[in-house]
Amino acid sequence: MNASTRRFALTATDRYLPILEAFVAGGWTPVKLFTVPTDERLHSNRRVVARAQELGIPIQLSRLTDADLTDLGKMQCDLLVVASYPWRIGDWRPHIPHAVNFHPSPLPRYRGPLPQVWAILDQQRRWGVSCHKLEQAFDSGAILAQHDFDLGERECFDVLDMKIQMSMRELACTVANDFDQLWRDAQPQLNEHYVGFWSEADRTLDFTQSYEMIDRQLRAFGQHECLATINDVAIHVRRAITWPEAHTARLGSVVHADGLRMVIACRGGYTAILDWAFFSAEAITGTPNSA
Repeated sequence: MNASTRRFALTATDRYLPILEAFVAGGWTPVKLFTVPTDERLHSNRRVVARAQELGIPIQLSRLTDADLTDLGKMQCDLLVVASYPWRIGDWRPHIPHAVNFHPSPLPRYRGPLPQVWAILDQQRRWGVSCHKLEQAFDSGAILAQHDFDLGERECFDVLDMKIQMSMRELACTVANDFDQLWRDAQPQLNEHYVGFWSEADRTLDFTQSYEMIDRQLRAFGQHECLATINDVAIHVRRAITWPEAHTARLGSVVHADGLRMVIACRGGYTAILDWAFFSAEAITGTPNSA
């Protein structure tokens, strides 16, 4: 393929808009954007949709089907680029020559959805992003290229997510500019490692645990929020901090309250719950200055 004939379609939300830009800058011509409805809190597609409109390409919010793959073939699409897409994609090979997936982990380690949570819970000190051939088994295809980076001792979900987005941009530039060679030389994955989506138990704070463990959970889940039960009442924890301090208070007890903020005793220290909400969307929240 040469720069004048390379055509690609993309699945993405705003967090992976840099992948679209990298392929356009690399001389590829976009033919279609597949995106998904978003909550505009944790996920958004406004910027990527606006960019697709600027480029004059069709946008599809519904699931990509076999009929869509057939249509991409009719458009002479050379490559389907998958990023941040929740639905399984059918067999693309009868319709288009190539398909790749951009995954936010250093494959073959940490296959699976949203692995950055596990990166923090597992106290990883180095992370990475990968581009691999799209196969029916999730995240299993031969790897075209990867980009690695360091993690801090107190990495949090939101900063790690931004590091991933920046690394995806660099990785996409590499893939877009040297696609044919990387496709030919792609290396199969060995010793794969899969992590599933977290459970409610994974993000539930246990105040009999150490303040360090609670801090790690808070950093790992970020805007996805942790859960806790305080005085037999279940809440979502939106923002909290921990610190070490010797005490004799009963673990899990409220040792101090200031309005809707509260301090909970945990092993080896305290957890300050600064922003919280009951499970019901209409219920009272502990957000400062909330109505």
